[in-house]
Amino acid sequence: MKSKSQQERIWAVLRFLKGEKPEAICASLGRSKSWLYKWVDRYDENDLSWSESHSKRPRTNASRTPKEIEEIVKMVRLNLYNRDLFCGAQAILWELEDLGVIPIPSLRTINRILSRNELTHRRTGKYAAKGTPYPKLPSQWPNQTHQADLVGPCYLKGPLRFYGLNVVDLATGRCGLYPADTKGSQDMLDGFWDIWKRMGIPKFIQVDNAMSFFGSPTHPRGMGPLIRLCLHLGVEPWFIPMSEPWRNGVIERFNDFYQQKFLAKVLMATKEDLHRETLAFEQRHNASYRYSKIRGETPVKALAGKKVKLRFPDCTEAPRHRMQKPEVGWYHLVRLIRSDLKINIWGELFQVAPELKLEYVVASIDVKEQKLKLFLDKIQVDEFDYRLR
Repeated sequence: MKSKSQQERIWAVLRFLKGEKPEAICASLGRSKSWLYKWVDRYDENDLSWSESHSKRPRTNASRTPKEIEEIVKMVRLNLYNRDLFCGAQAILWELEDLGVIPIPSLRTINRILSRNELTHRRTGKYAAKGTPYPKLPSQWPNQTHQADLVGPCYLKGPLRFYGLNVVDLATGRCGLYPADTKGSQDMLDGFWDIWKRMGIPKFIQVDNAMSFFGSPTHPRGMGPLIRLCLHLGVEPWFIPMSEPWRNGVIERFNDFYQQKFLAKVLMATKEDLHRETLAFEQRHNASYRYSKIRGETPVKALAGKKVKLRFPDCTEAPRHRMQKPEVGWYHLVRLIRSDLKINIWGELFQVAPELKLEYVVASIDVKEQKLKLFLDKIQVDEFDYRLR
């Protein structure tokens, strides 16, 4: 059955072929002469489909990924999925690098390929870690290990822009929140100091490789503000592998909770509103929310049940940037050794032994000895001179 548009085209062409003037045809149909001549040119008495619309989509796409690369991405994704390994775009990119595939598609391109082929569904059931062992920090006692992250920039009606510095204690589920004006050095010092005045100082703090946490990539040995603050307080910072946010899974899940239950629901217009409501949400979370990992208790009750004495900062005001360089202490970076057998310490590359390929290695900087020491399963496997500047 012909559509209304097709019937209109057929009728217009037949009127033209009978000798009716184009002006009269176009005026009666509300069409242009170019439209009429287009369908007159397409008319073919031997082809019954001449009145159908043709797709305007280009027959070729110069920017589209070559078909063979797309097939390789699909095969790699399927292989990772079947082996119960992470199978997102980043994991696929690493696998392609190891396979020596040329050209290597970008993360964005890989995500488009996965979406186009409907390969974005997640694995069903609980993920069971397999393969390469990953070094985890202990979380048996309150303030043994904190995870921290920045959310933002976030915006309030005002307009007001800020960054949410969020911290979670792994043993009790307690959170500490601070709305920072910027990601700058002094704001980070103020934020952690303010949070630790309420939560207490941890033994370890685990963060990602954001410059706000480690410092500057142009001075990788300069020890950024957070590292200096931690070492002066006897805290050991741990930096997760680059591009592996799931290693900070607890704080990542909390960030989602923070966005859904706080930023999306609490009305705030001024900086005073933001600070007041942030503290209220922190207190409400710690006193009211219950988690199965602490047997259904609230974070406050979990803390009370441990009966551990906490350590707090000894003064009200945070130290000022730029802090004096510490002379003792350790900070650590967890890195996966790829097939090039190099470990990346914020842009500096160090060659390692072939036995470390595809292993997670802990790179520990000994500030007193000025050494970079590599550990695999708590066994030291290498050492480099590492003069801090």
